[in-house]
Amino acid sequence: MLWAVVLAGGVGSRFWPVSTPSRPKQLLPLAGDLPLIRQTVDRVLPIVDAHRIRILTGERIARPILDVLPMLAADHLFVEPRARGTAPVLAWAAHEIARREPDAVMASLHADHVIAPDAAFRDLLVTMAAASVRHERLFTIGAVPTRPETGYGYIRPGEPLDGGEAREVAAFVEKPPPDVAAAYVRDGYLWNTGIFVWPVRLFLEELKRHTPEIAEHLPLLDRGEIAAYFDAVPPLSVDQGLLERSRRVAVMPSTFQWDDVGAWDAMARTRPTDEQGNVTFGAAHLVDAEGCIVWADDGAIAVFGAKDLVVVRTAGVTFVAPRDRSADLKKLIEKLPRSLVNPEEG
Repeated sequence: MLWAVVLAGGVGSRFWPVSTPSRPKQLLPLAGDLPLIRQTVDRVLPIVDAHRIRILTGERIARPILDVLPMLAADHLFVEPRARGTAPVLAWAAHEIARREPDAVMASLHADHVIAPDAAFRDLLVTMAAASVRHERLFTIGAVPTRPETGYGYIRPGEPLDGGEAREVAAFVEKPPPDVAAAYVRDGYLWNTGIFVWPVRLFLEELKRHTPEIAEHLPLLDRGEIAAYFDAVPPLSVDQGLLERSRRVAVMPSTFQWDDVGAWDAMARTRPTDEQGNVTFGAAHLVDAEGCIVWADDGAIAVFGAKDLVVVRTAGVTFVAPRDRSADLKKLIEKLPRSLVNPEEG
């Protein structure tokens, strides 16, 4: 009775100008020939029946999502009336799944993660599903760090649950500065992937116990008043709203490579590079260039004698920045005209 829900409501602004509110990064082929969300769904289909997959998203991109997921129907989408964060929408999904299958186990995935190999990921999900029932725990996957990353949250593992790989979560910690991140890696901390597995019954019980700001509005879902529920609940992440409050949270270390593809610089980790460390998409021509990321889906781009640049041409917009500034792209977007940030709105 394993279900999969896919969080697909984000904008992916750090991939501007290719990613916009009307065409966010989960709809883009940032790690292969298929959109990230299609890769996410294809990854779990061998262990989750298509009728047990739900996509959590917003009205703006509901139709484009269905276009790239032909194996799903419109009723496989849970369309949020308004964005309220992961705690309210996962509570809604768990509530709906529990109505259909009270003993179901739910895997919460992100539409924009890059994972390899897929088989190892599936094996771990199955293992975690069984462990979540056996130990009565809300499970999360902790990725084994490959570098001191300041853009990720971390998990400090606690005591082993049964002598195996599963551990209690001792603490969730926020994104650290560089020296603290290096210490976390040395001390065996794990990256917080935001990938969760839990029995829906246990998740809803823990919400009622620890997250009253969500739980008190669940009767609205019983009555089918979805819009009223999203009007009533506050914006809240499931990490802050529940996992950091509950004592029934466990972590399993990853057995696969994981990347959340957070900014343009991630392309060097998710797509092939040439001998000079360049990554290209589309009609990109590089001469005497090193460590550049070049995306061309609107005409051609020629780069000469450059190093460590991001160069993008799409929909009549050209963007150029140093690679090491790609994670700061929101600072630029805040200062740009709205019509440039989201051309679809004119």
